Amino acid sequence: METNRQKKIGGVLQKDLVDILQGEVRKNGIQNLIISVSKVTVTTDLSVATVHLSIFPQEKAKETLAAIKSNSILIKHDLSQRVRLQLRKVPNLTFFIDDSLDYIEKIDHALASKENPIENRDLLERRRKS
Repeated sequence: METNRQKKIGGVLQKDLVDILQGEVRKNGIQNLIISVSKVTVTTDLSVATVHLSIFPQEKAKETLAAIKSNSILIKHDLSQRVRLQLRKVPNLTFFIDDSLDYIEKIDHALASKENPIENRDLLERRRKS
């Protein structure tokens, strides 16, 4: 369970990481790419921050994540310049792609299909027996 301090630090990091990443996209003139920081969790000792990114379009997600990971030291430096008055030490950053939107899309697709388990309860019985 996250403490209030971890949540506050995660929120500060999230806000500043969005500014840094979106600023780099704009500065480099990259068109049709949106990077969103969906969640930042910080360990209890505040040494590691796990950053969950949503990247649109999804086809560019892997290459964009690889570029972000390769520049994580520069991103951490920019972040430290922004939060130097709020944090004594900036945590190490680990980046992951947030796949929760894909999960939601799969659920929506399943509900829209002919084999909707909510409308057709027989499907649930068949799956339980299998």
